[in-house]
Amino acid sequence: MRVLLTGGSGFIGSHVALLLIERGLDVLILDSFANSSSNVINRINTYLDDKLLKYRLEIINGDIRDKKLLESIFSDSINSHKPIDIVIHLAGLKSVAESLTNPIHYWDVNVHGTLNLLLTMKEYECYSFVFSSSATIYGLSDSVPMAEDHRISPINPYGKTKVAIENMFYDLYNSNNLWKICSLRYFNPVGAHPSGLIGEDPIGIPNNLFPFLTQVAIGKRKFLNVFGDNWDTYDGSGIRDYIHIMDLAEGHLASLDYISSSDSCLEFINLGSGNGYSVFQIIRQFELTTGCQIPFSIQNRRDGDVAISYADISKAKKLLGWTPKRTLEQICLDGWNWQIRNPNGYN
Repeated sequence: MRVLLTGGSGFIGSHVALLLIERGLDVLILDSFANSSSNVINRINTYLDDKLLKYRLEIINGDIRDKKLLESIFSDSINSHKPIDIVIHLAGLKSVAESLTNPIHYWDVNVHGTLNLLLTMKEYECYSFVFSSSATIYGLSDSVPMAEDHRISPINPYGKTKVAIENMFYDLYNSNNLWKICSLRYFNPVGAHPSGLIGEDPIGIPNNLFPFLTQVAIGKRKFLNVFGDNWDTYDGSGIRDYIHIMDLAEGHLASLDYISSSDSCLEFINLGSGNGYSVFQIIRQFELTTGCQIPFSIQNRRDGDVAISYADISKAKKLLGWTPKRTLEQICLDGWNWQIRNPNGYN
């Protein structure tokens, strides 16, 4: 089987790529490196070289909005007798804050880019598709756990682009049931590959809790901002669902297996840990696991935050046979291992 993996040099994509290749699949990564580093590919090759699997990876530097490039990729694959069997689509923009200041760019990259990809797949009769969606589509709600039938009500352009794409899937599938589509709604991926070779390397100031926390631990930031200590939770801090990146990556392989065994499908599936962890709980566990002290400062609540949010993952367990295996302690160990081995990320 040959897989086209868009966004394969990103945080999630790089971990998915490694698992696909270790499974014995041929992987073609398409990435523009707009918000990731080409050094990720060097790290992947370093890891694979030890396992004699390096030959299964091919890289193309390009943009999903380039329709002619997409057509050439599918055409060349057929001409070389290595047709693309499935597309795992992770390429796209993901900053909520940036989407508020530049929404047109998000609609262009996320929606137009995905449309180009689906059009090209249809032209070349490749109908198997795994998509990177987001729990952001559920919007503001303290109703937990959140199942897939939860009300869809995104509050920012980023989330709205994900909903638009999922709506496109409905119409596409209803027009032609040859399609086999799994849209995976991520909660908060954290941690890193246990080798320490690949991990999360945010550009600029991290938007998310965990990479900010590890940068505080290594001395790159002075303190961690905690946005509110008076939420209606057991310790006053906000509660979220954090899933180890390796569990998330394994969810993609489980989706691929499900699609491969199906004649036709359209599924929307949560991928999270199924647990809610508070900010203070994350801090305490990280300190206990690593021996680092994490100074923090209480800030006002942010607009758009909710007290508690975590996933109902019963559908993923039942449909995909997938269950997250790694603990919060393992998240802290692997995330810290990545940070101390790579104090400046991939640079």
